[in-house]
Amino acid sequence: MAADQPTILATSGGFKAGARSRIAFNHLVHHAVELSGATGRAPRLTHLGTAGGDQRWFQAELDEAARTAGYDLSHLNLFTMPNVSDIEEHLLGQDVVWVGGGSVANLLAVWRVHGLDTIFRRVWQAGVVLAGVSAGSICWFRGGTTDSFGPDLRPVTNGLALLPYDNGVHYDSEPQRRPLVHRLVADGILGETHCTDDGVGLVYHGIQLAGAVSETEGKLAYRVTAQAGDGPEAIAVEEPIEARFLG
Repeated sequence: MAADQPTILATSGGFKAGARSRIAFNHLVHHAVELSGATGRAPRLTHLGTAGGDQRWFQAELDEAARTAGYDLSHLNLFTMPNVSDIEEHLLGQDVVWVGGGSVANLLAVWRVHGLDTIFRRVWQAGVVLAGVSAGSICWFRGGTTDSFGPDLRPVTNGLALLPYDNGVHYDSEPQRRPLVHRLVADGILGETHCTDDGVGLVYHGIQLAGAVSETEGKLAYRVTAQAGDGPEAIAVEEPIEARFLG
């Protein structure tokens, strides 16, 4: 089973505290599974923790969350070597790919070494739902803002560009995020930028934004574009996008 068209769910959420475990899957992960159309068996998810260095302790926490949810979870590790013999075959056998947060700059560099920049385009076109949080959101776009280089946020502009936009994550929870997105868009360093508050995800069918969803009531997504101002310089204009509450 695969989604009936190339689908991406780009988020600033997905996990919550579990009742009997430290981590549980929240509504955004479940929504990624719904988008895949998987039925009649345990949905197959693979997790990529490249941005965090493939931390085995965190993978164990996700294994517990998957057991609770009834999902067939695997991990694609790239450190110290790929843990599967054929990366593309493994990914094509999944319903959902979920990419974790961390350093998007390091993630992109390691993925390119292993050819994942081209593999993911074929996997996306085959109908496997691509999803993730933070770095696992930015990676699908042309770029965005990141703390990969230090505590002062900087732009990253070498994303996989499956989606022809830029991406802003943690838009309401990290004070540097919104003003930097506005400045980079106004300066032309980032193009049209789609942003998410914590707990919000953006759904794309093909390259078209189909809507926003949220696991937290009252949160929003945003579209930020450059427009002509009163003077010679462009200004950034922010348009809120209502998010459908999944709870």
